[in-house]
Parts: sequence; structure tokens; C-alpha cells
Amino acid sequence: MKIDLTLNGAPASLNAAPGLRLSEALREGLGLTGTKIGCDAGDCGACTVLLDGAPVCACLTPAARAHGRRLETVEADDATLNHLRDAFLRHGAAQCGICTPGMLMAGTALLRDNPAPSPDQARAALGGVLCRCTGYARIIAAICDAGPPPLEDAPSSGTVGSSPRRLDGAAKVAGDSFGADLWQQGGLIVRAIRSPHASARFHFGDLAGWAAKTGAQVFTAADIPGRNRFGAIPPFADQPALAETHIRQRGEAVALVAFEDDGSDPDLSGFPVIWDPLTPLTSALDAAAPDAPRLHEGRAGNLLIAGHVRRGDAAAVLAASAHVVEGTTRTGFVEHAYIEPEAGAAWMEGDCLVIRACTQAPVMDRDDTALVLGLPPGRVRIIPSAVGGGFGSKLDLSLQPLIGLVTLLTGRPSRMTYSRAESMASTTKRHPSQISGRIGCDAQGRITGMEMDGIFDTGAYASWGPTVANRVPVHASGPYCTPHYRAEARAIHTNNPTAGAFRGFGVPQAAIWQETLYDRLAEQAGLDRLEFRHLNALRDGQTTVTGQTLHSTGISQCLDALRPHWSRALAEAAAIPGRGVGIASCWYGCGNTALPNPSTIRIGLTGAGALMLHQGATDIGQGSNTVIAQIASKALGLPLSAVTLIGPDTHLTPDAGKTSASRQTFVTGRAALAAGAALRAEILRRLNMGDAARLSLDGATLVASEGRQTARLDLSTLPADARGYALSAEESYDPPTLPLDENGQGSPYALYGYGAQMVELAVDPALGTVRLLKITAAHDLGRAINPLLAQGQIEGGIAQGIGLALMEDYIPGRTENLHDYLIPTTGDIPPIESLLIEVPDPEGPFGARGLGEHVLIPTAPAILNAIRHATGAEVTTLPALPHRIRAAMQRAEK
Repeated sequence: MKIDLTLNGAPASLNAAPGLRLSEALREGLGLTGTKIGCDAGDCGACTVLLDGAPVCACLTPAARAHGRRLETVEADDATLNHLRDAFLRHGAAQCGICTPGMLMAGTALLRDNPAPSPDQARAALGGVLCRCTGYARIIAAICDAGPPPLEDAPSSGTVGSSPRRLDGAAKVAGDSFGADLWQQGGLIVRAIRSPHASARFHFGDLAGWAAKTGAQVFTAADIPGRNRFGAIPPFADQPALAETHIRQRGEAVALVAFEDDGSDPDLSGFPVIWDPLTPLTSALDAAAPDAPRLHEGRAGNLLIAGHVRRGDAAAVLAASAHVVEGTTRTGFVEHAYIEPEAGAAWMEGDCLVIRACTQAPVMDRDDTALVLGLPPGRVRIIPSAVGGGFGSKLDLSLQPLIGLVTLLTGRPSRMTYSRAESMASTTKRHPSQISGRIGCDAQGRITGMEMDGIFDTGAYASWGPTVANRVPVHASGPYCTPHYRAEARAIHTNNPTAGAFRGFGVPQAAIWQETLYDRLAEQAGLDRLEFRHLNALRDGQTTVTGQTLHSTGISQCLDALRPHWSRALAEAAAIPGRGVGIASCWYGCGNTALPNPSTIRIGLTGAGALMLHQGATDIGQGSNTVIAQIASKALGLPLSAVTLIGPDTHLTPDAGKTSASRQTFVTGRAALAAGAALRAEILRRLNMGDAARLSLDGATLVASEGRQTARLDLSTLPADARGYALSAEESYDPPTLPLDENGQGSPYALYGYGAQMVELAVDPALGTVRLLKITAAHDLGRAINPLLAQGQIEGGIAQGIGLALMEDYIPGRTENLHDYLIPTTGDIPPIESLLIEVPDPEGPFGARGLGEHVLIPTAPAILNAIRHATGAEVTTLPALPHRIRAAMQRAEK
């Protein structure tokens, strides 16, 4: 049918089947990709548009309902919407940006009805739009401050320590281009055939007959020209791009179907694959038994790897300690739940395969995809799209080798977008854990020793399991001086979903165990819980459990900053039944654990005077595009406004490493500092000026001035260098670390970040429900390169920690949508007060440390400690659902 409507203020029409989703009509029919698809079920709200001024989910609205009506999308040019865009930029309300169009449209509808909404009214209006990055606070603030921008709202200088608007912010509030938003016409759509079983053998029937009947092309593992195996850590690579004869997890792909990108969609239900289901191993304890069937040859007891750290004689010291506590905590699978499902497109440029997709690790994607497809790395180009949330899962390959295979073998463009269920079934999760052990202290409350044993369900394939198993024993002491120590973490294979990287690499699970035991130990020692932590906090000159001597150690300063809040909260809680206050600390090593971890940055000036920063670190919402540019421009001495970003793109940008382990501000920041400083030194050498000279650009002329002396350099007169610039520099940085020996002794990280959080809450004793009242977070980030972005990271990390503590529980086959799998909404996040502590680290760029992962670690244990303070209930299995809190309360009463 022909649908006539008013679209963004202008007449428009389209031809569509009556039942076609409005979201598809907008994106596929009209090319308006600003409307995002996160679930196709009305759960996430990313597709929110305005129909006659009212917000609706475009994925649930038939296109026919727009006939004769007024439809507005994020592409509209409207005063209210434009003012809200500006407020989003001022307040840092857009991080990854995938939910931003939905937030903007829902916010615009509210502001038209109520130009000055209260925070509660804004929360209610946005309750149907999910955000996984921001924690909502910046978004609520922007909506409540969305009038015309103030006249004095001058842009920030962009120097280090200021909060300029994100360099990629304008794109985000306009409906940025994500993995599903850009493709070449006339190509192929790719779908995967996936296993409904957790363990099975399989074989195919008449593939040729099915292909002839449907007009589709079919690809199986037999078509893969290279090595049908990939993995995040090369020595452990074990995952096939397409399974060959048997599958090890539900959702594993066994075949690809490619069909014409013409609006048709073949029925895949009759695809000729015959399954022979096997009994799956779903318990890590059972899988570790000697007689359990092996998922992978050569891995006895289904052990992927064991990490350990040993120092002193923990058993003997604990036997002689004045106070000892012990316990076990359990956590389950946690889904990353980014709003953007995996998506991308592939095409050929000459003999080069180009893949544009959402990713956190473009060079790793290139290298592994090249291996699978039997190509040299130089013939594969990865262009990361904007990334609609990652949090670790988009470090692993997903669709890159699949669309790459189809395009390589057919010579035609292809594209693929995972459904929400497909994304949740087939991608990595946070490792489930069972952690047991004991901690002791002397009569004065000083920690004497710790023993910890952790079992982590790493699922079907290795992914980042080795990183988790090695990082956890290093961190399980918490940021406390622990003279005697033994910790071991084992990653065990099961037929459960592959567990991989998720904001903290296992450290949040360890913190839940250690920090809840520290509360009990403080009580046994007769000490205030904050003061116990302050007494034992690591300080400069002390050594960690790996024997590393620390410097610039900021945990005691974080605890100091919480003291006045702690005293107030305890006094208030004492007067109100059911109120509780909890505290927990964290530390986190920035970068890889005792492994090479380099980043490289290139910066250049063109003959026309343009300053180009080749920045290969993918920005997944944390702000690396802006922070790294701030560092480079400060080191060079030219304003941030002069910087033009290039990349990431494996053909245009050097390798800045993966976006993980809170490494980009530190590692890539140090490379940016070095590159900016090197280019500055070359400029000053050519102009014969001193280090204190001020630089500026006047068109193609570079001007240096110091006192009364001025020198000019006409860049247009310089021959191009080997990189194609008039002047350029390229520098690398690799953090100095020392490998861990057989006892886990060494210097695994060049620097650590520190933090402590305090939770105030109320528990309903009859229902076991929790109401969060306030969270106060003190984090040492060395130097706040961009304070506004740092606050956004703290708020977003805390939101994910709330989900881990209170609601998130991924169950394969049951919670593979954003309706049954609950993540925090606007109504679940309490006020958050961020205290930025700056204890500069000489190893960091301008003293800065990483922050992104640290901020999630203390939240869940602080919540559990507050629940115990309020009720006496020790919840040891997460999430702390109401029935578990009630059961724990009943145990406490006995």
C-alpha cells in the first residue's frame, strides 16, 4: 500500500506492506537510520519516534499506522529537539550513543508538554528507553536543562583537566552510524543457522536441493579456506567460525545462508540440518570431575587454565590469627546487554576484503579473520563503526569472518545483523563463579593472611578465560596489605555459553567475596568497617601480594573522602529500621597482566595547516576519541579545536590495541603524549625556539612565540614526508611490567587505579525488596583528563554494578531478550555522588590512570554489605533477589 505522511515536517510517501514495521520502513525504505533497532520487541526503546507528537516504538508500530499522520525521527530539525541535543552535549548525556535517538525523541515529547520537568518526571518519561552506558543521571540532567543554551555557554578550551564537548558528540545526537547503518546496495543478506542444543552432533541433508528451492546460497565449515579456529588469546584459540561435526554450546553457528538484499527473507525453519543431541555438561564442578567427558582434547578435567599467586605461608598464619572468617559466594551468568546487537557489512575493494562492524579490537579482528579466511592480514581491512556498547563482549570475533566468508567467495557485498535473541544466545557472558576461602587478622585488626579458591565457568570456548583466571588471584586481596597469601582461580569448560571479558575480567566476582568477608572480619576485630579498610589500605612503599612495590597509591585518600558521608549515613540509618549502609573498596591493574600491551599513535600537519590525529583506539562510549585527543593536543601545544580525528581503521591508523582493561587513557594516552611531544620538538627545532614557546596555526602557517620572539613556518613549502605530511610523528608506548614467576610473583601492571563506594539503602523486611537511596563513589584517577567523562563512567559503571547485585541473571534459552533479562532502568538508579580523587601517577599521561572497569567493582559488594547492615542477612548467591534476601534474613534470625 502507499503510505502518505508528514515526515519531519515535509510531505513524504512510501510503498510498504501493511504489516511492515515502521522501523524497517524508515531504515530500509527511506534510509533514515537514525532510528535504531535494539530488540524488535518494544523492550529497549531505542527505536522511539513521535507519531502525532506521542512517543511510540517504531519496531512495534505497523508502517500503515503512519498514513495521514505526522511522524518525527531524530533526523528532524526542530527547536525543542535541537535544544535537547545541545543539552545532551553540555551534560555528557551521550556515551556510546545507541540509545540516544530514543532518549532524544522521548525527551522532546516530554518537553513539549512540560518545558521545565522535574527529575522524577524526566525519569518517568524515559522509563521505556534503556541505556546500558550512562546510568541515566547525565540524561536526566540534560532533559531538565534543555532550554535555549545560556549565552555564556562558551566552549571549553579542551585542555587537560577541562571537559570539552565530545569530539564525536555531534554525530551521536544526530543518530550516529552503527554496524547496521551502512551497507552497499545490491548485495546479500546473511543469516546463521544456529544450534538449539547445548551439546550435539549434527549432519546436513540435501543442502543443494534446499538452496535451489529457496534461491539462497549456503556456506558451511567445508567452505572456509583458512584455519577454522579463532580465539582472543592465540595459544588458546579453539573456537570454530562454523562448527564442523558437533557443537559445544547453544547458539553456535553451523551454516550460513545468503540471499538477495531485496526485501525478501526466506523461511529458514526447513533448513536441512539433523541434530543428534548429547547430554550437556552444565556444572563447572561436574565438568571438573576426572570422569567427565572432555570438551576439548588435551584439557584434562576440562581445565582451560589455572592462575595462582602464593606469598608467605597463609595456612600457618591463619592458624595463629586472632580472628578468622571464611565463606563462599556464588555468581551466575551476566549478559552484557548492550543495546546494539552485533552488526556489520563486508565488500571488496580490489583484492582487499573490507569489513565494517562494531568491535572493540580492530587489529585483532583483522588478524583472526585473515587466518580464518586464509588471507594475509594486509588483504583484510577492518573499519569499526560506532559501537553501541561493548563492555568486553565485542572484543571477540562474531560476524566478521562470517560476512567476510560470504563476500570473499561470492565477490558481492553482504551484511548481517544479529537478532536480540541471537546476540544473547551466541555471545560471551560474565564468568559464573564459586569462590571460597578465609581471611585473618591480628588483635589490632591488621590483616595477616588470606586463602582463596575460585572456580570460574568459562563455558564452551576459551575466549578471555585465561585473562580472568590470571587476573583474579592478583586482585583477590583487594587494595589491602596482605603479608601471607594463597589464591587460585581455575577456568573450567562446560557446555554453557562461552564466558569472556566483561568489565573487570573476574575481579568483580572476587570483590564480592573478599569485601563481604572484610565486613565480618572488621566486626570480629571490633572496628568500624571503613576504619578497618583504612587501617589495612595499601600505601606507597608497601608491596602487593605479587611482591610489587607500589607508588602513587590512592586508596586511603578515597576512604578519607568517604569519611564524612559515612558518619552521616550511619547516624541516619541508626534512627530508621530497615536502613543500611555498606562500603567496599577496589583496585584494578590497567592493561594486560604481565604481557606486552603496546599502543601507537600518529599525528601530522598537512601542507594546508590541518592537524590530523590517527587514533586507532575504538571509542565504545568511554570517551577515548576525546580524551586521547586532549592529551595529544596538550603535548603538542595546539588547541583541541584544531584536531581532526582519523580512524580507527586498520588501513589508516596504527595499532592502538584493544579497548579493554581500562588501558586506553593510560596506554594509548601515553603514546599520544609521546607523539604530540615528538612533533612539538620537531617544530621547535625547525623554528629554533625554546620549550616554553606557544604554538598556533594561521592557515598554512605555523606560528611560535615566546616573549618578544616570534617565528613562522609555512607548511605549504615543506615536502611531504614518508607519512604524507608536512610534519608528523608516530610514537608507541608499552607499559613496563615484569612476568609472574611460578608463585605469581612479579610486577603484572605498570599502574593501578583505586576506589571506594558507599551505599545507602532500605530493605522491606516483609518482601525482601531493596530500595537504593544514594551511592557515593570516590575514585582515584590520577589526573582527571576530562572530569565530565569521568563522572559519566562512574555513574554508568555503578548502574551495571547495581544490575549485577540485584537483578541480572542470564539463563540460556529463557532470558534471551530484554524483557525477561532485567537491566536497570531510570527508576532503579539512586542519586550518585562522584568524588574525583587525583593522586598523580608518574607513569600515566599527565598523571592519569584508567577508570572504566574500576567503577563497577565495589558496587555489588557495597550493596550486599548494606543489606547485611540493614537486616543481618548474608546473601551469598547473586543476584540478591527478594526471595534470597528473605531466606538469608530467616537464617540470620536463627
